[in-house]
Amino acid sequence: MFKKILIANRGEIACRVIKTARRMGIKTVAVYSDADARAPFVQMADEAVHIGPSPAAQSYLIADKIIAAAKQTGADAVHPGYGFLSERTSFAEALAAEGIAFVGPPVNAIAAMGDKIESKKLALKAGVNVVPGFVGEIDDTEHAVRISEEIGYPVMMKASAGGGGKGMRLAYNEQDVREGFEATKREGLNSFGDDRVFIEKFILNPRHIEIQILGDKHGNILYLNERECSIQRRHQKVVEEAPSPFVTPKMRKAMGEQCVALSRAVGYYSAGTVELIVSGADPTGESFYFLEMNTRLQVEHPVTEAITGIDLVEQMIRVAYGEKLSMTQDDIKIDGWAIENRVYAEDPYRGFLPSTGRLVRYQPPVAGWEDDGAENGRRGVDGVRVDDGVYEGGEVSMFYDPMIAKLITWGPTRDAAADKQIEALDAFEIEGLGHNIDFVSAIMQHSRFRSGELTTGFIAEEYPEGFTGAATSEDLKQTLAALAGFLAAARSDRARRVDNQLGDELDPPSDWAVKIGGTTYNVELDDNEVSVDGNAVFLSLEYTPGDRMVHCEIDDQPLSVKVEPTRAGFKLTTRGAIHQVQVLPAHVAGYARHMIEKIPPDLSKFLICPMPGLLVTLSVGEGDAVEAGQPLAVVEAMKMENILRAEKSGRVKSVNAKAGDSLAVDAIILEME
Repeated sequence: MFKKILIANRGEIACRVIKTARRMGIKTVAVYSDADARAPFVQMADEAVHIGPSPAAQSYLIADKIIAAAKQTGADAVHPGYGFLSERTSFAEALAAEGIAFVGPPVNAIAAMGDKIESKKLALKAGVNVVPGFVGEIDDTEHAVRISEEIGYPVMMKASAGGGGKGMRLAYNEQDVREGFEATKREGLNSFGDDRVFIEKFILNPRHIEIQILGDKHGNILYLNERECSIQRRHQKVVEEAPSPFVTPKMRKAMGEQCVALSRAVGYYSAGTVELIVSGADPTGESFYFLEMNTRLQVEHPVTEAITGIDLVEQMIRVAYGEKLSMTQDDIKIDGWAIENRVYAEDPYRGFLPSTGRLVRYQPPVAGWEDDGAENGRRGVDGVRVDDGVYEGGEVSMFYDPMIAKLITWGPTRDAAADKQIEALDAFEIEGLGHNIDFVSAIMQHSRFRSGELTTGFIAEEYPEGFTGAATSEDLKQTLAALAGFLAAARSDRARRVDNQLGDELDPPSDWAVKIGGTTYNVELDDNEVSVDGNAVFLSLEYTPGDRMVHCEIDDQPLSVKVEPTRAGFKLTTRGAIHQVQVLPAHVAGYARHMIEKIPPDLSKFLICPMPGLLVTLSVGEGDAVEAGQPLAVVEAMKMENILRAEKSGRVKSVNAKAGDSLAVDAIILEME
C-alpha cells in the first residue's frame, strides 16, 4: 500500500482524506496557502508544505507547486479531492511523469468527460440518453440566439468546462440569452480558464439525480445506487439525499446500467458520478437524460457512504494502488436513509448574499470527524455526522468556496433522517457571519419536501419572495412564550442578587406578557410550574443568564433554542426561524402600546452593494435615465457575477464608485433623484 499521500486540496475534503488515510496507516501531507496556515487540515496532516499566497490561482491551482511538495516530502500518491486540479488532465499526466500515483481515474476518462461537449457525443455512442441541444462551439451572442430559438425556450447556457453551479444561465427568451451569454463565457474563463459555452434544452419540472460509480483497473465497474440532488439554488446543490424518494428499483437498475456502460466506454476506474436529469412530468420515471460525468469524488459522497457502508475514499486509494474491488454489484445494498445539508456562509434573510468573515463562534452539534463505532463507521455519532474544515476564531475568506460544513444525518426512514437534521441544525452554533442554517431547517420541515415531490425549481417556487423564516405553529409560539417567561424570570432573579442593588426581599416578577409575532401571551410562573394563557406547560431545562444555547424538554419533547438577550426581551432562534420576543412584566405591558414606533429611512433611491465584492461593470452614469428592472451594475463575489437592477424608474443623481472598485457590504454605488 502507499506509504504517504499528499492531498492537493484544502478544507473539509482534505480533512476527509486525511481521516481515512490515517485509519489505513498511511501518512499524509497537506499543502496550504497563506489563508489556510492555521486551518484544521494543516494540523491534522503528518506534514504540511506552504505553496503560496491566498488566491487559488497562485497556490492550489499551480500544479508545479503541488508536485514539488510531493517530491520534497516523498509522497508516492496524490489525492486531488474535488475542485481545483481534480479534473485537470495535465496535472494527472505531470504526476505520472514523476512516478507519483494519481488517486483518481485515467487521464483519457478525465479528458473525455471533462469537456461537456465531447462527453455528450460519447454518451450518445454508448447508448445513453442525452438532453436535446447544440453540442458544437458557439461563435457569438447572435449565434447563441439562433441556436436557442431552434432548440426552443427555455434553454440552459453552460460553460463547457464548468461545474459547481458556476458558468450556468437559464434563458426563457431572447433577452435572457443576450444578457447571459457573455456573462456565462466570462464565468467559464475566470473559474475554469475556458470560455466555450454550449446550449441545451431545459427540462421542465426537472429532478437532478446522480449515480455513484466505482471501478477498478481490472475492468470491474459498479453503481452504488443514486443520490437525489434536486434542491438547488442558482444551480448549486443545497440538500442531497440517498436514496431518492422518486427512483424505483426498475429505474435504479436502468440508470445504473447506462452509467456503467458510459464508464466502461472510457475505461473508467476510481470513484465517479454520472449526473442525470429526470423529467418530473413523466410518472414512469423513464425520461432521464445524461448531463455530465464528474470524474472525481463528489461533495455529497457521505450520504452514499451512510447507506452502503462503503468508504469511498478508501476504495479510491485501493483502486489507485491497483487492488481489485472487494465487492460485486449484488453486494451493494441500501440500508436506511441519509440526508446532507450544506451549511453555507450566506444570508438567506438578505437574498442569500455571500457572507465572509470570522467565525466568532463555531460549535457543531457533534465534533467533526467522529465515528459512532458502528460496523460501517460512516454515520457519525448517533446518526449525526459533521464534515468540516473550519474552526472557532477562523475565517471564511473570499478566496474559496463559502461552504462552512456538511451536516449528514442517517435514519432508518427518510422522515427519521429529516427529523435528525432539524434537531442537529437547532443545536448548530455559528456566529460572526451569515449562514443558511435556518433555511435548510425550513426545507427539512416543508410539507413538499416531506412528500418527496422535488424538482430543481423547489426553492424558487416555494420561496418566490425570498426567505423570511420557517412557518411557525401556534404550539411552538406558546412553547417559546413559556421559555421566554422563564428566561426573563431567571434574568430578573439574577439582577436582584447583585449586592446592594435591589434589596434582599425583592422577588422577580412571576407574571409576564410575552409578545411573539403580533400575539401577546400571558405567562405565569408558580414554583416549578409554567402556564401560558392558563394552560400548563411542562418545562425542563438548565439555564444560567448568559447561556447562548438552551437545550430543554417541553412536554417531553426535546428542543434546542439559541438565546440572544435584547433590550426588551430575547431573540430566540429555533426550528428554522428567528423570533424577536418582547417580554415585559404583566403590570408594565399595558404601557407598551403608547411607545412611538421608529420608521426606518427610505433607501430605495440608493443602489447599495448587497455584499463585499468587485464592481465588474457600471452601466450608467450621472444624469442617465433608467427604467425599473434595468441592469445598473455587476458585482462579482465568490466568483459569481450578480446583476444589480433599478428598483424604480428615475434619473441618476450621482455615482460614487467605478468599475474595478472593491466594495464593502452596504456601500452606496449610486444615488437616484
